[in-house]
Amino acid sequence: MNDARHDAQKRELEYHEKLYSGFAQGHFARPAVRALRAHMVRHILAVTGAGKGSRVLSLGCGIGDTELLLAPHVGEVTGIDLSPAAVRQARADAAALGIRNARFEQGTGAEGRFDVAIAIFFLHHLPDAELASLPHRLRQQLVPGGVFYSLDPSRRRLSGAIGRLLIPKLMKRYQTEDERELEAEATAALFREAGWETRVAMYDFGSSPLAGLFPGWGAGYRLARKLDDWILRAPALARRGSNFEVIARA
Repeated sequence: MNDARHDAQKRELEYHEKLYSGFAQGHFARPAVRALRAHMVRHILAVTGAGKGSRVLSLGCGIGDTELLLAPHVGEVTGIDLSPAAVRQARADAAALGIRNARFEQGTGAEGRFDVAIAIFFLHHLPDAELASLPHRLRQQLVPGGVFYSLDPSRRRLSGAIGRLLIPKLMKRYQTEDERELEAEATAALFREAGWETRVAMYDFGSSPLAGLFPGWGAGYRLARKLDDWILRAPALARRGSNFEVIARA
């Protein structure tokens, strides 16, 4: 590992150890955030085709809040994360919920082959060189015809521009020093160049930012999600959406 990558990984780990030592557990349990995660799970199942027999790998799983919602719908979920605090919490929550088909490991890789790999708000934490190499490495972990799904903030998002103008300190609270917004098409191109059949789409416009700002307002998130489904039908507005998804088939 080169020095720049090592330093970035160290900063990411320090930040997330603090995040997963209290704040994240409370924040992610709030109604709007839970509703957002539930929507993500339904959407992931629909676009990847994952089902009861699927083995799913989750990159950067955090405390496993998405993975534990996903587990009842698939065969097995393996979550990996750099943060020991996150993995401890994910394992504890799985045990408390009696979920036996989800396992969580600390590190950057997992053994075995998978039908689906997901990366929820993960790619934008990776240094450019590591992001560029990821599609090649993932091909070795997915079975032929396996599907990759990612969700990340768009560099063109209107919500980010407004947030940096009006509430810059709050925006920084949810960001590490090294993470950044990504160009949707450039990210998808990395997978196409590695031989994946790839498409890119906008996931939302304002609903995810609303859940972050008002995590206790579940009804507000659900209304915003309905508005998003309408707004994203307009290409000009969709281009300024908040988060984009890459769906790639090996």
